[in-house]
Amino acid sequence: MAKFTVEMGLPEMERLWNDLLSKAENATLAGDERLLLKKLRKTILFLAENPAHPGLSSHEIKPLSDRYGQKVWQSYLENRTPAAGRLFWTYGPRKGVITIIGLEPHPESAKSGGYDRLRLSTMRAGEGGGSEERPERSSRGKSK
Repeated sequence: MAKFTVEMGLPEMERLWNDLLSKAENATLAGDERLLLKKLRKTILFLAENPAHPGLSSHEIKPLSDRYGQKVWQSYLENRTPAAGRLFWTYGPRKGVITIIGLEPHPESAKSGGYDRLRLSTMRAGEGGGSEERPERSSRGKSK
């Protein structure tokens, strides 16, 4: 059973997710979209079960936390590939919810200040704000 419900941020992440699901349902996914959907689904499952899963390498991105006004975490969508994908997320808007607010190639692969260029989605309105949780240490590896 999942520890967290994972939601998509508005409007960008929700639009991307719904577009991928619609194309999958209609069997019109391009090869790169098929691969992206597969990676997203796997990453979302890991996040829901354990945001500190060793394969995610989840860690806070302080410049984004400062800009967003609450802790923003980065997790690996993939690793060891050119411009490896990174998923950006935050806890909230309710307890037990993780909201995915961005999906980008690894920002450090660009010039310095890469995080400044990221466009982040917003969370849905909810009761109370996100908690200041920290991914718990996994018994299979360490959390950053």
